[in-house]
Amino acid sequence: MKVFLTGGSGYIGKATISALVRHGHTVEALARNDHAAETVSAAGATPVRGSLGDLGVLNAAASRAEAVVHLAQAETGEEDLAAATAMQDGIGTGTYVHTGGTWVYGDTDGVVDETAPWNPPSLVAWRRRVEDAVLERAHQGGRPVVVQPGLLYGGENRLIDNFYTAPGREAGAIPYIGDGKNRWALVHIDDLAELYVAALKAKPGSVYAGVGGVNPTAKECALAVAQSVGLDDKVVSITLEQATEEMGPIADAFVLDQQLTSARAEAELGWTPQHDDPLAVLAARG
Repeated sequence: MKVFLTGGSGYIGKATISALVRHGHTVEALARNDHAAETVSAAGATPVRGSLGDLGVLNAAASRAEAVVHLAQAETGEEDLAAATAMQDGIGTGTYVHTGGTWVYGDTDGVVDETAPWNPPSLVAWRRRVEDAVLERAHQGGRPVVVQPGLLYGGENRLIDNFYTAPGREAGAIPYIGDGKNRWALVHIDDLAELYVAALKAKPGSVYAGVGGVNPTAKECALAVAQSVGLDDKVVSITLEQATEEMGPIADAFVLDQQLTSARAEAELGWTPQHDDPLAVLAARG
């Protein structure tokens, strides 16, 4: 299958291109500059020069493809919806896979699935309008699918590193917010890449939570990361106010208490997460 992909030079994108190619697909990937073009080429894709705001480029590339995987992170909901619309117009009756995220469910109060009500922090509240518009195409002959990744770990880069542990490392301890008892719905980058491949065969209008099935607490994750950087058990509790000052509104997402199941993706797509020990992976990374 010929696939057009956005966000190919990013953390998820490189892994997904590799997975698509490994499964025999041919990939074109959006590349906004020379560095991005070199990155997607190295991963196995043919670069298509342009940015997420180049709607004509997106539409034309989608029209050449049999499926689209939209991974690029837009600056605003308006930009994301415009890009999605251009690509869905281009792909027509081909599969369009859109990226959401599990944070939209807010605190889950136990284990939930994709039917749970939305209660998003302000950071991701805009996703409702976009995902509703994307999925509406299922009633118009389109084949939209939404994948909602959990909190990513593994590989060369982790959201946990970038937005949670960096301030604490400077202070000689890894922080967690509050009592750290809130659970994180994690997914390994390699498992998520396989989910995007599997989603190409999903029924129109499907929504899948991309989670690994193991939901450790934020404090357990902090302890594991502390071990990985030679800080042993040096962790420290910080307040939400402190976290917000250091990280901005994403702090509200990191205090969410979330447990989700991937049962739907496993049953409908045959997708089974292979990584079931995130704490060991977090502890081993240097």
